[in-house]
Amino acid sequence: MNQIKWILGSQSPRRKELLAGIGIDFEVRIKDTEEIYPETLAVEKVPEFLATLKAQALLPELEANEAVICADTVVILDGEILGKPLDPTDAGKMLSRLSGKTHTVITGVFIGSKYKSASFSDRTEVQFENLTEEEISYYIDQYKPFDKAGSYGVQEWIGYIAVKHMSGTYTNVMGLPTHKLYREIQRFVTSI
Repeated sequence: MNQIKWILGSQSPRRKELLAGIGIDFEVRIKDTEEIYPETLAVEKVPEFLATLKAQALLPELEANEAVICADTVVILDGEILGKPLDPTDAGKMLSRLSGKTHTVITGVFIGSKYKSASFSDRTEVQFENLTEEEISYYIDQYKPFDKAGSYGVQEWIGYIAVKHMSGTYTNVMGLPTHKLYREIQRFVTSI
């Protein structure tokens, strides 16, 4: 994996931590990309579409020995994507909707160089305990989850007190399915 210079197309502290955690040396490069997807696209396909969109903005600037990794994570409840909250009120509404229910977290990942690319997604079902208004307010006040899909970070306090059951991987909910990504990187490198 050393002959490729890896680029992470994300400023997310969680993604940086997870990618470093699987032993990948990388630098961060981002380009502002409007995250717009076709309304007709199935919600399950949105994360992979957006990860690819983010990467396509960076691909033309890559050197011959560089490859980019981009990801996008969505929270889906009742067939609807819960994006990043606009403000504390919006965050409260989202968390109230997630309270006591099972939702789906899908992360789409794109790996690509000037010569080849691959993309995939991973899915985790997350069941929340019932949350009180006080718990929701405390979390929003203390953790300000305004940069997080669905208004929560599983690695924060709310993840400790609200996640009753999870089917799928924890790192996927954090924003990067490391088990799949590691294998995909191995395949990417060996097929060059």
